[in-house]
Amino acid sequence: MSARMHAIVQTAFGGPETLTYVETDLPEPGPGEVLLRVAGAGVNPGDAVLRSGRVPELVRLPWTPGNDVAGVVERVGEGVTRFAPGDEVYGMLPVTGRGAYAEFTAAPADALTPAPKNLDLVHAGAVPLVAVTAWQALAVLARVRPGDRVLIHAAAGGVGHVAVQLARELGAYVIGTARTANHEFLRGLGADELIDHTTTDFRTVVTPVDTVLDLVGGSYGPRSLEVLRPDGLLIGASIDPGTDEQQAAARGLRYTWVTAEPSGALLKQVTERIEAGRLRVSVQRTYPLAEAAEAHRTIEGKRTTGKLVLVP
Repeated sequence: MSARMHAIVQTAFGGPETLTYVETDLPEPGPGEVLLRVAGAGVNPGDAVLRSGRVPELVRLPWTPGNDVAGVVERVGEGVTRFAPGDEVYGMLPVTGRGAYAEFTAAPADALTPAPKNLDLVHAGAVPLVAVTAWQALAVLARVRPGDRVLIHAAAGGVGHVAVQLARELGAYVIGTARTANHEFLRGLGADELIDHTTTDFRTVVTPVDTVLDLVGGSYGPRSLEVLRPDGLLIGASIDPGTDEQQAAARGLRYTWVTAEPSGALLKQVTERIEAGRLRVSVQRTYPLAEAAEAHRTIEGKRTTGKLVLVP
């Protein structure tokens, strides 16, 4: 194996043009890590937020972005017994600077789990962050039960279209906001009621709900409080939630913010659902690794249906 590889490296905060395709050294897996040959690296809105420098405390430049990864184990570091060379795995990487936008990455073994047997590795690379976020929001924080009413904003996006499926599996009546062009797609995933946010203010048509998952932020936060039942829960998942716990409490409501933490154990439950045909992650488009900047321009356009994936 060559000691060199190609990767996306960012040396300064800014726009998509700061994502540069370079040749660099192959990483060495440390104790508890594996060297992974990347087959698919999911692109998420959070990647663009970190790239922009809006939360500089989370990023130490220079760095390689990318949390979502799927690939083949090449080597294992000291103490790793769960995986062996040749294993196909997927997972969510911590923000350490050695991300998935590369031909190879060194990944903590405990953040990975065997990839679904019925999913190619490119599609598997789209799964981890959106599935973990939706799971933690609806199953852990909201504890959605049969009969609950759940409103999901940006329902056709990466997290949104997975959340629709999970909420339906948990027995909820699922309402989503999305452009009309995406309504058929979302009905196929189990959405019960859909609202075109470009033509209709959801507050005028939604009857009270138990939970709102806000994947947009800004004005959607305070507006969503208006459609919650007493003691209802608003879950924010954007860098600009537009509201907070105090505003919600003043209305007799609850607010919390969801973050996706790397978890190989949680992904095992996701894998079971994918292999059973109860969960799917849609990939709108793949990009060569060298076109990471273009993928970021697309994700920032906020018109994505499902996920984007970089393919080294």
